[in-house]
Amino acid sequence: MPLEDFVSPLRTTFAGALLGVVVLAGCGQTDGTTGAAPSESATASAPAAGSAFPVTVQAGNGAVTIAKRPERIVSLSPTATETLYAVGAGSQVTAVDDQSNYPAEVPKTSLSGFKPNVEAIVEAKPDLVVLSNDIDNVVAGLTKVGVPVIVEPAANTLDEAYDEIIDLGAATGNAEKAAEVVADMKREIDQLAAAAPKDKKLTYYHELDTTPYAATSTTFLGQVYGLFGLVNVADKAPDAAGGYPKLSAEFVVKADPELIFLGDTKCCGQNKDALAKRPGWSGLSAIKNDRVIELDDDIASRWGPRVVDLAKMIGEAVQKAAS
Repeated sequence: MPLEDFVSPLRTTFAGALLGVVVLAGCGQTDGTTGAAPSESATASAPAAGSAFPVTVQAGNGAVTIAKRPERIVSLSPTATETLYAVGAGSQVTAVDDQSNYPAEVPKTSLSGFKPNVEAIVEAKPDLVVLSNDIDNVVAGLTKVGVPVIVEPAANTLDEAYDEIIDLGAATGNAEKAAEVVADMKREIDQLAAAAPKDKKLTYYHELDTTPYAATSTTFLGQVYGLFGLVNVADKAPDAAGGYPKLSAEFVVKADPELIFLGDTKCCGQNKDALAKRPGWSGLSAIKNDRVIELDDDIASRWGPRVVDLAKMIGEAVQKAAS
């Protein structure tokens, strides 16, 4: 699955989003302050519990007014799909893209979020379409035929992720449940971060793919790690300014991170043993001390409710390494 949406121009989708999102051939990866309330614009767009349509949400494509509660939602973003189900809109979703795979019961189709086709989307008879990127002017094409579209791009911070959940709750008539989801996320992530020992300033490397590309502290992923007091070795990479530097094997060896988090386990079969076979890597501290953490590619590349699961894995790794 692609870093869906966490990607840089190098990957087509956190395209805009992780790297924003780097779409690799067959592989998938993707990319937070916590505790703050949703932004004013997002909060203002969400109707009070029980309020009627129409509602207007401030999405990535501007103010979008939805005349009535949508009953045929097409989601072309794996993160949006997860969010829709989390806020209670699952029964309203009638089609999702070929990369959406969670929860298991999603109505998966051959529709593409990377190369959306207006005619194919219209055939699904949607009364709301959710995208992470406006590729090939698909928003204009759908709007022309009267289909409302919400663009929720890859989040750069946890607050942006929370805002998007609020948006989708408001747009689908599930504002109250969306607010509950956000409140639960904030509470859990705050608790996990507060419990993490931060005095050792452990260094880490997060691998997006086998190139290897990494994510710096300025990215969504990097900011989540930052909540746990970790020091990102990729921040010192020559091309770190873009947020997703391409590292050399020698750079990683010299940095010798104390923790290695892999976001390319399912796509690319990476694990501690595979890393140890790379030239010079067998002597890395993280490998010798068994501190290579295999993440779920999808959880590590999306910015929806399962960010809490990512935070749990980071917290557990920090606790173990500091003990």
